[in-house]
Amino acid sequence: MPWKNGGGVTREIVCMPPGAGMGDFDWRVSIAHIAGDGPFSAFPGMDRVITLLSGGGVHLLGDDGLVNHRLDTPLSPFAFAGEAAIHARLLAGDCHDFNLMTRRAVCSASLQVLRSACEWPASAQGLLMAVQGSWRAEGPSTHTLLPQQGLWWSEADTPWRLSPQSPDAALLALNITP
Repeated sequence: MPWKNGGGVTREIVCMPPGAGMGDFDWRVSIAHIAGDGPFSAFPGMDRVITLLSGGGVHLLGDDGLVNHRLDTPLSPFAFAGEAAIHARLLAGDCHDFNLMTRRAVCSASLQVLRSACEWPASAQGLLMAVQGSWRAEGPSTHTLLPQQGLWWSEADTPWRLSPQSPDAALLALNITP
């Protein structure tokens, strides 16, 4: 789908509640393709986390000077306010990033990059996405997540036992808290 400001495209992974539009979602996860320099879409009242997945990265610069960040290390999440006027400048060609947005008045998110086995705490809503290698996710059911595969849940209060199935494995794990 096109970005809110029309400057690029994104692939929506999940948007809650189901059927919510760009102006009324509680939380949203997507993967964006940044192919050129330009402004980020503004999302007043939202908290955002961006994580470089692949490519040369991008320099994020806020009009007010509060944001000045080089997003050039894959799998290193960076948080900022959705209302911030941010301009992005590509560092070395196009890139793909994982985007998480939560409506500040409704919920918050905990996002971590996992590289080893763990017990992921229960949460009523959340998402797991294998970025590198494969993962075994044991919860109400058992899933094998291959690279670029994931699962999300809502209204389930689900804990997970997460196990990498290869030495280079990396998983994005997030819980949403009301």
